[in-house]
Amino acid sequence: MLYIGIDLGTSAVKLLLMDGEGKIHKIVSRSYPLSFPHPGWSEQKPEDWIRETLEGIRELTADCDRNQVAGIGCGGQMHGLVVLDEEDRVIRPAILWNDGRTEEETAWLNTEIGKERLSALTANIAFAGFTAPKILWMRRHEPELFARIRKIMLPKDYINYVLTGVHSCDYSDASGMLLLDVQHRCWSQEMLDICGVTEAQMPQLFESFETIGTLKPEMAEQLGLPATVKVVAGAGDNAAAAVGTGTVGEGACNISLGTSGTIFISSKGFKVDRFNALHAFAHADGSYHLMGCMLSAASCNKWLCEDIFKTTDYATEQAPITAEKLGRNRVFFLPYLMGERSPINDVNARGTFTGLSMDSTRADLTQAVLEGVAFAIRDSLEVARSLGIDLKVSRVCGGGAKSPLWKKILANVCNLELEQIESEEGPGYGGAMLAAVACGEYASVEEATAKLVKVTDRILPDPELTALYEAQYQKFRQIYPALKDVFRTLNS
Repeated sequence: MLYIGIDLGTSAVKLLLMDGEGKIHKIVSRSYPLSFPHPGWSEQKPEDWIRETLEGIRELTADCDRNQVAGIGCGGQMHGLVVLDEEDRVIRPAILWNDGRTEEETAWLNTEIGKERLSALTANIAFAGFTAPKILWMRRHEPELFARIRKIMLPKDYINYVLTGVHSCDYSDASGMLLLDVQHRCWSQEMLDICGVTEAQMPQLFESFETIGTLKPEMAEQLGLPATVKVVAGAGDNAAAAVGTGTVGEGACNISLGTSGTIFISSKGFKVDRFNALHAFAHADGSYHLMGCMLSAASCNKWLCEDIFKTTDYATEQAPITAEKLGRNRVFFLPYLMGERSPINDVNARGTFTGLSMDSTRADLTQAVLEGVAFAIRDSLEVARSLGIDLKVSRVCGGGAKSPLWKKILANVCNLELEQIESEEGPGYGGAMLAAVACGEYASVEEATAKLVKVTDRILPDPELTALYEAQYQKFRQIYPALKDVFRTLNS
């Protein structure tokens, strides 16, 4: 049988067709616009997602026996607020994960409700990108639209709704809304009350590998697929990517160098760090995970190369960064181009180059960006280590992982052995695997990952270089605290 995996990203939807043995037969990518109506705001039209996803499915399956398609699983960008009226029409553009308009609402939740209470209710504190602050913002600034809300959804769940007619959400994606009691896997009534919404306005909760329904007859006809195709609940992009990289079970780790950067640590048991620096979320395999998320990772390198250097030749920009330069750069970069989440939770934080001099080169800036992202990921890794989690190995994925230089820097900054896997399709591959589990191809998510995910390369840290980067990291750690109040003043 065949399975469709959907990765609903920030700039494009990527779809893949996988068979029951994990072989990818075809990949299709279709882009859509991203809107910044005000500085710090980030929105998209859900209608664009639907158009490109449906066209993508038709293109993906054009050359196969469509009767062999058994299931569809979607991994998608998290936290985005999609609101529907009583006729299930989209009320306003979706407010995305990287939107920073909710500083006041986030501060109110963390101070007036209190971080301790939020953590008790949801296992997390408020971050500007989370969904609950967006709901509060809408209630305050768009009361007429807020009054029309009949259903609150997340981005990938709107795709699933269009396919099946079912308002659903999985536990991993719901964990990032600040509305879910993560430990007990149910909506938090107190948080719903705080946000002024009801449980009736929330979607039904499922495990990621559970079937929410089959294709609506008219949708099956439109796509040319059997009406028996099962659609699973799917997962937030990071949990779906973790499935796609085999990051399941106790103590497995995955680092993603995508548009955003994440460190994802799976756990059989529920864990929370005392400062809530890491997100404590449900996992797509039915258990839990800790996650540190930085808002700008590979996008920092894209910004530097394309917007500043006016080039798309990333390899040429990295070529002058030879081995003897690693761990010795005098230029440092804070990768907070859109504020930051883990572990500093500061919407006012901004990117900086520090240590520039007359002899600083273009290559020094490129190296500083690659190192700055690695240092910021290590910030979250240190929080996990403070919980007694002893990590020695991590999988690595994302667009940035295509750079051998960046992987080498990351391995030595974090002192981790990095494993490269055969397929780096992340959320889409994970979504297809979840669909295969729902269709009975595999008995569990763990069985599917054990059989389908294969390690093809390992990047080992070098003790001498790790020591150099340890000294560099300690310098990096001093920069943000020194500038924290300056950022707040600049953005006031």
